[in-house]
Amino acid sequence: VIAGAGAAGLAAASRLAQRLEGAKIVLIDARKEHLYQPGFTLVAAGIKPAGYVVSDTAQYLPEGVEWVQERVAEFDPEGSKVVTESGAAHPYDYLIVATGLKLDYGAIQGMDVNLIGKNGLGSIYHGPAAAQATWQLMSEFADKGGTGVFLRPATEMKCAGAPLKYTFITDDYLTRRGNRGKAELVYNANNKTLFGVPIGSEKVRMLFQERGIKVNYDRVLRAIDPGRRIASFATPDGGSAELQYDFINVVPPMRAPDAVRNSPLPWQQGPLAADGWMQVDQATLRHARFPKVFGVGDVAGVPKGKTAASVKWEVPGAVDHLVAEIAGTQSDSRYNGYTSCPLITRLGRAMLIEFDYQNNLVPSFPGVIAPLEELWVSWVMKTMALKPTYVSMLRGRA
Repeated sequence: VIAGAGAAGLAAASRLAQRLEGAKIVLIDARKEHLYQPGFTLVAAGIKPAGYVVSDTAQYLPEGVEWVQERVAEFDPEGSKVVTESGAAHPYDYLIVATGLKLDYGAIQGMDVNLIGKNGLGSIYHGPAAAQATWQLMSEFADKGGTGVFLRPATEMKCAGAPLKYTFITDDYLTRRGNRGKAELVYNANNKTLFGVPIGSEKVRMLFQERGIKVNYDRVLRAIDPGRRIASFATPDGGSAELQYDFINVVPPMRAPDAVRNSPLPWQQGPLAADGWMQVDQATLRHARFPKVFGVGDVAGVPKGKTAASVKWEVPGAVDHLVAEIAGTQSDSRYNGYTSCPLITRLGRAMLIEFDYQNNLVPSFPGVIAPLEELWVSWVMKTMALKPTYVSMLRGRA
């Protein structure tokens, strides 16, 4: 059984279908639309239409895989079954959990997703329509100027570079339209760094300084007043700081889906426990307490890896271990934490930062693409080359 038909779930289904003969593979997910989430920022930047990120889950479904179009309501690893919202039980010999994560907008007091696209309130993550609405707001802001507020949550999050990208993109639009002098851009970091890799963080700090983007460290959005256009941030001393905005890009806290959080699968202690991330071995993606269970994609409780680039490396390794166990052998596959961030720094330029669990830079094209240089070729990879690679990954070919 595979729970979740996003990038990780479909990639796992494709690889298992290719490698297992006679196996019953059941994919459980209610979502009929498949969303190419790495493209949301491009929609919100006015570079791609909303339809660019939308396709049908069915078109990636491997032949012979059974698709149960429901959500998983309960995980029962002790009983080796999952239960869907209709109450149907699906027993398994092996389980791959690929549910993705939950966008917890409700944790921000005053936030209403129905207001995205109004009164300067943008939020790229909520979906293609929200990304499109955010682009309209940002474009209006670039025409007028004012105060733009950017942030990231204090939780783990998918594509942690995305809030930085959108800050850079907004700065560039203001500059191109001759209104940069009429605007103040404020980025609110949730801790004392701007990026998870120290050398990358320093590069972003330098670029922000060079482009006049103000930074507040240790600021976490806790409330918003859409009518008055005021964002309230928690500060380290237990107090709060208010920022008036003309445009804001809200990035919500992100947590494991409720069905995972309320099951025996999450970490029981440590930094990944509070938000319900699955307790998997970071090298094999196998569950630490339930050896027949694997966790891949955003739901996996590992130190890095909530990107499609990580899925590309996580899934083959997890599948190797699962198939090896069925065959009565062992796999030496190890996921090293590889992830990649094509960090757009202006229209037509990006830095392709690739790194592992140890924050080592692990460039795929050494000598060709320097990871900390703003290059046109990195921009082309982000805007044109990544989607075909992503689709190949879904089909088990990347």
